[in-house]
Amino acid sequence: MSPKQDGQDESIQRMVNLLRSGAALTDLACPACSSPLFRLRNGDLWCAKDEKKVIVQKENEEPETETTDTLGNLENTLLMKIEDIQKKMQNETNIDELQKLGNALSGLLETLEKTRNARKR
Repeated sequence: MSPKQDGQDESIQRMVNLLRSGAALTDLACPACSSPLFRLRNGDLWCAKDEKKVIVQKENEEPETETTDTLGNLENTLLMKIEDIQKKMQNETNIDELQKLGNALSGLLETLEKTRNARKR
């Protein structure tokens, strides 16, 4: 398999994961790579190929601040990590490992809540 095909397979897998996590496929395309954009649960637009948030700015509208963009990226990362841990927990039978995963999940959920609160301000 060529490196280009491998990269395409990875971006397709990221798209599948976004759909599984509740993201919606939109009729919009990424301005950088023309890949389809997804609307995440938090309302952000996301390019699975570039692994970046995409901001659509309407005429006469102020652009988002860098802080808002950073918090949005952090929220997306946290959601992906929460999904990763959830998948690991499904197959885990070792109680000690489940406890470690549960503690990590708890910390991620707490951080996600704080991040969402900060974005609302």
